[in-house]
Amino acid sequence: MNLVRYNPNSLDLLGNVSHWFDDFFAMPTLGRTAVPPVDVRETDAEYLMEVELPGLTEKDVEVKLENTLLTISSNRDEKKEEKKNGYVLRERTSTHFSRSFVLPEGVDREKIAAEFKNGVLQLFFPKVPAAKPKTIEVKAS
Repeated sequence: MNLVRYNPNSLDLLGNVSHWFDDFFAMPTLGRTAVPPVDVRETDAEYLMEVELPGLTEKDVEVKLENTLLTISSNRDEKKEEKKNGYVLRERTSTHFSRSFVLPEGVDREKIAAEFKNGVLQLFFPKVPAAKPKTIEVKAS
Protein backbone atom coordinates (compact mmCIF):
# COMPACT_ATOMS: atom_id res chain seq x y z
CA MET A 1 0.00 0.00 0.00
CA ASN A 2 1.37 3.40 -1.00
CA LEU A 3 0.75 6.57 0.97
CA VAL A 4 -0.39 9.51 -1.10
CA ARG A 5 -0.40 13.10 0.09
CA TYR A 6 -3.96 14.50 0.11
CA ASN A 7 -4.48 17.24 -2.46
CA PRO A 8 -8.12 18.07 -3.27
CA ASN A 9 -7.13 19.46 -6.67
CA SER A 10 -5.49 16.26 -7.84
CA LEU A 11 -7.84 13.47 -6.77
CA ASP A 12 -7.77 10.63 -9.25
CA LEU A 13 -10.61 8.27 -8.34
CA LEU A 14 -11.91 5.88 -11.00
CA GLY A 15 -9.79 7.57 -13.62
CA ASN A 16 -9.16 11.28 -13.99
CA VAL A 17 -12.26 12.70 -12.27
CA SER A 18 -10.66 15.37 -10.10
CA HIS A 19 -12.83 17.98 -11.83
CA TRP A 20 -15.87 16.45 -10.08
CA PHE A 21 -14.67 18.00 -6.83
CA ASP A 22 -13.66 21.45 -8.10
CA ASP A 23 -16.88 23.12 -6.94
CA PHE A 24 -16.96 21.15 -3.70
CA PHE A 25 -13.58 22.48 -2.55
CA ALA A 26 -14.12 26.03 -3.82
CA MET A 27 -14.61 28.79 -1.27
CA PRO A 28 -18.24 29.90 -0.98
CA THR A 29 -19.12 33.46 -1.90
CA LEU A 30 -21.66 35.72 -0.27
CA GLY A 31 -23.37 38.08 -2.67
CA ARG A 32 -21.95 38.77 -6.09
CA THR A 33 -18.73 40.65 -6.64
CA ALA A 34 -17.65 41.22 -10.18
CA VAL A 35 -15.01 43.38 -11.76
CA PRO A 36 -16.45 44.91 -14.92
CA PRO A 37 -14.33 44.88 -18.08
CA VAL A 38 -12.83 48.23 -19.08
CA ASP A 39 -11.55 49.38 -22.47
CA VAL A 40 -9.36 52.49 -22.80
CA ARG A 41 -8.53 54.24 -26.06
CA GLU A 42 -6.42 57.29 -26.78
CA THR A 43 -6.86 59.80 -29.58
CA ASP A 44 -4.97 63.00 -30.25
CA ALA A 45 -7.60 65.01 -28.36
CA GLU A 46 -8.73 62.72 -25.51
CA TYR A 47 -8.76 59.41 -23.66
CA LEU A 48 -11.97 57.37 -23.80
CA MET A 49 -12.85 54.74 -21.20
CA GLU A 50 -15.73 52.29 -21.68
CA VAL A 51 -16.95 50.23 -18.73
CA GLU A 52 -19.44 47.39 -19.30
CA LEU A 53 -22.10 47.44 -16.57
CA PRO A 54 -24.99 45.24 -17.74
CA GLY A 55 -28.06 45.34 -15.54
CA LEU A 56 -27.09 48.64 -13.90
CA THR A 57 -28.41 52.14 -14.50
CA GLU A 58 -26.72 55.51 -14.16
CA LYS A 59 -28.24 55.76 -10.67
CA ASP A 60 -26.43 52.58 -9.58
CA VAL A 61 -22.97 53.89 -10.53
CA GLU A 62 -20.74 56.37 -8.71
CA VAL A 63 -17.71 58.03 -10.32
CA LYS A 64 -15.29 59.96 -8.06
CA LEU A 65 -12.14 61.87 -8.86
CA GLU A 66 -9.66 62.64 -6.07
CA ASN A 67 -6.48 64.32 -7.32
CA THR A 68 -5.44 61.91 -10.09
CA LEU A 69 -7.30 58.83 -8.77
CA LEU A 70 -10.54 57.98 -10.59
CA THR A 71 -12.79 55.45 -8.82
CA ILE A 72 -15.83 53.79 -10.40
CA SER A 73 -18.04 51.89 -7.98
CA SER A 74 -21.50 50.46 -7.43
CA ASN A 75 -23.33 48.96 -4.49
CA ARG A 76 -26.79 47.61 -5.20
CA ASP A 77 -29.03 45.53 -2.95
CA GLU A 78 -32.12 43.81 -4.33
CA LYS A 79 -34.94 42.19 -2.38
CA LYS A 80 -37.61 39.98 -3.86
CA GLU A 81 -40.62 38.51 -2.08
CA GLU A 82 -43.14 36.13 -3.57
CA LYS A 83 -46.17 34.68 -1.79
CA LYS A 84 -47.66 31.57 -3.38
CA ASN A 85 -49.57 28.49 -2.21
CA GLY A 86 -49.09 29.31 1.47
CA TYR A 87 -45.32 29.79 1.12
CA VAL A 88 -43.28 32.97 1.23
CA LEU A 89 -40.13 33.10 -0.90
CA ARG A 90 -37.68 35.86 0.00
CA GLU A 91 -34.46 36.42 -1.90
CA ARG A 92 -31.81 39.04 -1.31
CA THR A 93 -28.98 39.85 -3.68
CA SER A 94 -26.10 42.22 -3.15
CA THR A 95 -23.91 43.28 -6.05
CA HIS A 96 -20.91 45.53 -5.58
CA PHE A 97 -17.62 46.48 -7.20
CA SER A 98 -14.99 49.19 -7.12
CA ARG A 99 -12.21 49.91 -9.62
CA SER A 100 -9.65 52.69 -9.45
CA PHE A 101 -7.41 54.18 -12.12
CA VAL A 102 -4.64 56.78 -12.04
CA LEU A 103 -5.20 59.45 -14.66
CA PRO A 104 -2.32 60.15 -17.02
CA GLU A 105 -0.65 63.55 -17.10
CA GLY A 106 -2.17 66.12 -19.39
CA VAL A 107 -5.86 65.43 -18.68
CA ASP A 108 -8.08 68.52 -18.36
CA ARG A 109 -9.80 67.60 -15.09
CA GLU A 110 -12.43 70.34 -15.43
CA LYS A 111 -13.77 68.94 -18.72
CA ILE A 112 -14.11 65.24 -17.82
CA ALA A 113 -17.54 63.96 -18.91
CA ALA A 114 -19.51 60.73 -18.39
CA GLU A 115 -22.41 59.14 -20.28
CA PHE A 116 -24.38 55.97 -19.54
CA LYS A 117 -26.22 54.17 -22.32
CA ASN A 118 -27.37 50.56 -22.78
CA GLY A 119 -25.33 49.23 -19.86
CA VAL A 120 -22.09 50.93 -20.94
CA LEU A 121 -20.49 53.79 -19.01
CA GLN A 122 -18.37 56.04 -21.22
CA LEU A 123 -15.90 58.48 -19.67
CA PHE A 124 -14.25 61.19 -21.74
CA PHE A 125 -10.95 62.69 -20.60
CA PRO A 126 -9.98 65.64 -22.81
CA LYS A 127 -6.28 66.38 -23.06
CA VAL A 128 -4.85 69.77 -22.17
CA PRO A 129 -3.63 71.42 -25.35
CA ALA A 130 0.13 71.02 -25.57
CA ALA A 131 2.05 74.22 -24.97
CA LYS A 132 3.45 75.44 -28.24
CA PRO A 133 7.11 76.42 -28.31
CA LYS A 134 7.57 80.14 -28.11
CA THR A 135 10.34 81.96 -29.88
CA ILE A 136 11.84 84.79 -27.88
CA GLU A 137 13.23 87.64 -29.86
CA VAL A 138 16.70 88.71 -28.87
CA LYS A 139 17.20 92.47 -29.12
CA ALA A 140 20.48 94.28 -29.40
CA SER A 141 21.16 97.00 -26.89
